[in-house]
Amino acid sequence: MKKILLVGKPNCGKSLLFNQLTGLRQKVANYPGVTVEIKSGAMGEYEVIDFPGTYSLSTMSIDEQVAVEQLTLRVNDDETELVVCVLDATRLERSLVFALQAQLLASKANKPIVYVLNFIDEVKRFGHDIDIDGLANELGAPVYALSARSLDGIAEFKNALLNAEYKNFNPLVPKIPLETTKEVVDFSRALAKTYAINKDVVLKNQNKVDNFLLNSLFGSFAFLAIMFVLFQSIFTWASPLMDGVETIIAGMAVFITQFTGQGVVTDFLNDAIFGGVGSFLVFVPQIMVLTFIIGLLEDSGYLARAALICHKPLSYFGLSGRSFIPYLSGHACAIPAIMAARTIESPRKRLITMMTIPLMSCSARLPVYALLVSVFIPSDVYWLGIFNLQGVTFFGLYMFGIVTALIISALLSRSSITDHEKSEMPFIIELPSYRLPHWKPLYHRVINSGVQFIKRAAPIIFMVAVGIWVLGYFPLNASLEESWLGSIGHFVEPIFAPLGLDWRYGIAILMSFLAREVFVGALGTLYGMEGADENIAGLAQNIMNDGLPLGTGIGLLLFYVVALQCVATVATLKAETGNSKLSWGLYAAYGVLAYILAFLANALI
Repeated sequence: MKKILLVGKPNCGKSLLFNQLTGLRQKVANYPGVTVEIKSGAMGEYEVIDFPGTYSLSTMSIDEQVAVEQLTLRVNDDETELVVCVLDATRLERSLVFALQAQLLASKANKPIVYVLNFIDEVKRFGHDIDIDGLANELGAPVYALSARSLDGIAEFKNALLNAEYKNFNPLVPKIPLETTKEVVDFSRALAKTYAINKDVVLKNQNKVDNFLLNSLFGSFAFLAIMFVLFQSIFTWASPLMDGVETIIAGMAVFITQFTGQGVVTDFLNDAIFGGVGSFLVFVPQIMVLTFIIGLLEDSGYLARAALICHKPLSYFGLSGRSFIPYLSGHACAIPAIMAARTIESPRKRLITMMTIPLMSCSARLPVYALLVSVFIPSDVYWLGIFNLQGVTFFGLYMFGIVTALIISALLSRSSITDHEKSEMPFIIELPSYRLPHWKPLYHRVINSGVQFIKRAAPIIFMVAVGIWVLGYFPLNASLEESWLGSIGHFVEPIFAPLGLDWRYGIAILMSFLAREVFVGALGTLYGMEGADENIAGLAQNIMNDGLPLGTGIGLLLFYVVALQCVATVATLKAETGNSKLSWGLYAAYGVLAYILAFLANALI
């Protein structure tokens, strides 16, 4: 299949253009050892490959280096038909530096290149008109003006690619060979001076917003307010969706089990499938809401500002402003967040960030939080008469994890553990233009987050639920406490008794060391086997009826905030740091700290 390579600098609208060209016919992969997504999708007879954005072929990070190496290989591949380079029409000079380097790379491989001048709608809004033909002649390659957001020029561009119209382009001006970086930069400036929109016009409105959002006082309050709304929304916005999923699961259980009659099959379906796996599926909407909010912040351009705001306070704790993005990503999943820490300029700060990312409350903790919060915090109580107390509790749990991470970061930065990583580099970050997020890529991201979470967690939870059911169901006609599972639970019960937890919770906690979300599925199976058939998906109500003390519940929440209960995260830490002792040491240290906090909460509350 012929391939078209889609390249450009970050924040040039390349991914949105890719979505418009390929629609739903996409697949996502990662180059080994890097965090960036590599997307490919079909467009007619072509396969379009979306490369990660880079500012230059002269790389500064590991991710950029691998991406440029892969780009070089693909450009020289016989199957590659064309290179499409996306330019930001509002920041032409910055885009042209990488574009001219990409053009040189393509010409050496004897591959054609075309340019896409994106955000042309914004240029028109500012009352500017770019001489497309003149720019194309100067560059020696076709230039197509379009807007991936408003769809202006998209159909014409897609048709031009499918019909290979770029082959008919004959520039009037001979192409100037640019071999050195200085030549590229000088030519970029010359072209921008002639064709680009006035930077002052572009930055005028952006600076007005930045004067508020980046203000040391108002910007800090705005940041805290945005973060508060983020965590509040995880619970309040997702509640109707969660109720809907719970109703669907309960309805499916009643409908299916009416055909199986009484016996082993019905018990298995009720206890293991609808009680165990079903209890976990109820919380998937919260992962999708979290992804949606983070996507809004990222696509709007605010995340880069948040990193800038956080740089100074984070530096007090031995971190970098760039640590903010891995930290925020860690609220989705610690694994890509740890890998994303490679973009941090300082090796020492990078190591500290990776070591503390597991304290961010990832999406796997969401089912646990949602279950326990709904048990112990009333849903009809509002703080200050405005904010739902359950959402406030969620915010408190997330903030507790963040504060704990900052305290440990400060201790690590002053310890000998990171002494060998003390080389420093300056903090540099580009502030993208403020833009309204586009629904299509955001929609794909949200749906994909739910699908990927289910794919990753459901098989584990299914196996655990089936295993617990088998151990708890046999020997036949024995009670749950007298079953094989009950014997195991009573054996480990002394470990968890100081936390106020009985053998059932001990089993659920041990099982969740595979993955945190297993706790809900395991507990759902256990309570289902105790006769909760009439309330299959209502695990929270079953726990309420059990009378778990408030101190024990708070302790269990704190345990799950701190404990590193994810084998995959430990493996990622080992791969990134190259230190097995460090990774398992963190696993043990966070486990001990979590146990102490749960013990104190149970004893004092």
